[in-house]
Amino acid sequence: MNTSPSHGRDPKTVPPAEILARQVHELTVQADVIALLPDPATARICLDIAEDAARAINGSMAAAHVGADPEWMVAAPEEIDLQMLRDMNEGSPQQRLERVISVFESWKVADPDRSDLPLDDCRGDLGRCVTSECHDSALVVTPCYGNMDARDAFHDLLFKEHKLVLVPPAGGYSGHLLQHVVIGWKPHNHARVAVVAARPWLAVAEHVTLLCVDDKPDGSYQFTARELLAQLGLNGDVVAIRSESRSVGEAIIDFAGSAEATCLLIGAFKHGYFLELLIGRVTRHLLSHATFPLMMKH
Repeated sequence: MNTSPSHGRDPKTVPPAEILARQVHELTVQADVIALLPDPATARICLDIAEDAARAINGSMAAAHVGADPEWMVAAPEEIDLQMLRDMNEGSPQQRLERVISVFESWKVADPDRSDLPLDDCRGDLGRCVTSECHDSALVVTPCYGNMDARDAFHDLLFKEHKLVLVPPAGGYSGHLLQHVVIGWKPHNHARVAVVAARPWLAVAEHVTLLCVDDKPDGSYQFTARELLAQLGLNGDVVAIRSESRSVGEAIIDFAGSAEATCLLIGAFKHGYFLELLIGRVTRHLLSHATFPLMMKH
């Protein structure tokens, strides 16, 4: 388990298991793409997508389980009580870890090329674990729904770590991650930083489309889309559509479906998390309805 450092202990007295855990953690934090596995129910699809994302850029992949554990947390008594109540529905932290390990090991044996991939584990304060495992990764593949750990980790990755996150679809993953990447484009900073962060994957995608919904009369959305492609040295199409009677989120989903998109990239939650809960529509609609992996950055 990835816990705190040895606090000055003689390295010769450190147990071999702890040394191995540190070595696994060092490999994990150096990876380009990490499959973050807070929920056993979505662990396999996260592993599949992370593997494809790493291979696409000839990068390295890692896998890590994270989970809140009251025994290792420093928190208010109410938070500790809430975490302990989870055991009735989700099992203990150890049981949740064991289920993730079971999925991971089953996934590993399906392909000999995965035999050397270790699984890191960090339990305790979930925010600390997310930072510890993902701070240096270029892309994190993790669910946005599921158990409490999954929802909390997703929030921390977007709003505290500001990571590029790739969310698996609820209905399954059919592969071909970068066959056609559709980008929901508006000339706002949160969309621009998402495209810049995703450039390594956009550069190797078979087809990229920047989608402008409800462009201004002067065509500024399309102009800035072409400008951005040129600045990043990317090839792609720029398409403008009207939402008509649909919401913007519905228009994006409809276009992506008709264009046979295999991945959708957006700048997520323009207004911030709590304001989005009140007035936000686009990001939440896409998270709820996308049938393909959704890449995003806040």
